[in-house]
Amino acid sequence: MLLRPWASRSAAVVALEFDLLWLLALPLFFGLGWLAARHESAAGRVGQGELPAGYFRGLNFLLSEQPDRAIDAFIDVVRVDPETVELHFALGKLFRQRGENDRAIRVHQSLLDRTDLDLKAREQALFELGLDFLKAGLLDRADHAFGQLESGSWSEQALGHRLEIAELVRDWPLAISLASQLPVDGAGAGVSKRAIIHFHCELAAKALAAGDAASHALAGRHLSEALALGPDHPRVSLMQAELAMARGESEAALSAWEAMRARQPEWFVLGARAWLQTNQRLGRLPDALGSLEAQFESQRSIDLFLVLLEARLEQEGPQGAVEWGRAALGRAPSLVGLDRLLDIELGLADGPHRDELALTRGLLRAQAQRQSRYVCAHCGFKARQYSWQCPGCSRWESCAPQRAEELERV
Repeated sequence: MLLRPWASRSAAVVALEFDLLWLLALPLFFGLGWLAARHESAAGRVGQGELPAGYFRGLNFLLSEQPDRAIDAFIDVVRVDPETVELHFALGKLFRQRGENDRAIRVHQSLLDRTDLDLKAREQALFELGLDFLKAGLLDRADHAFGQLESGSWSEQALGHRLEIAELVRDWPLAISLASQLPVDGAGAGVSKRAIIHFHCELAAKALAAGDAASHALAGRHLSEALALGPDHPRVSLMQAELAMARGESEAALSAWEAMRARQPEWFVLGARAWLQTNQRLGRLPDALGSLEAQFESQRSIDLFLVLLEARLEQEGPQGAVEWGRAALGRAPSLVGLDRLLDIELGLADGPHRDELALTRGLLRAQAQRQSRYVCAHCGFKARQYSWQCPGCSRWESCAPQRAEELERV
């Protein structure tokens, strides 16, 4: 059938020949693919063979967690072939990780001094140099290096580090400006709305400290900016109450506290003392004490206990405060609360009983002080006073408004 002239073939025969041709061609295509793969594999082996042996020794030392020997091997390679850009980057990072910031700076600076470096490698070298300066504590030079990366593939990460520097030096206007250029709550070097709220609150706190009417107006503007970003943020509510008190607007302050108390009772404890004192000045102390005691019964907060104990001490004297404190600790045991209660009892005791109380308090005090700290959930930093930004890791709101003793109950 295959020997017939083309003109006399039927459509069925042509279709059959077409299938046979495909069957013959398929093995040929597989063979060509196999040859191409072999060629590519051979080319890869030749490229690897051209790399200096020191490169592989250094890589092996890195995999074996021997960075010192890896650095020595890479330095040898760089001496032989100064054009190895990637090895310069590897060396610089190793130096920085080891704390040898001066050597890391020299490595990356030497790359920037090269005239043949392409734009992509130059941007990376500038970014790495900024990280070197940041690690070395040279914040102004780090900010300058990152500032030169306003565009390109490293721009967002550079902005993130500039924002980090602005927070470290507490330049809140610059922090707000930089944050506005970053994606909010996004990936990468994005910034959270929560952080921007705190930037405005920091500026408001600084203005409030000045104490004059113009500063109060400035504080109000910053709080309005923060309020637009987070209407229910506890710090904004607390600062609104503080600003109202600075202006002599007690009722407005109480309204701000009460709104937060209904919304976020766990944060209200940070303003409970000022709230109670304001009610006292307005002649509403009995009702306020009853309301705060009801909240203590449901919340069992150490801070609420301490506020109520001090109020009882002022209103009823030491004996009344001790009686209330013993009953309250019976319902909600607290080592921190007991430590303060023993202080008051010591003023009432005399003779051998006083010595026994002093001994008990001395044995408990060290542990009570440890339990009274605020703890960062991220880095574990412990502080006597509550801080919105952790002094250890600089994260915002990483410390809960409860003390260590309360957190251990959960």
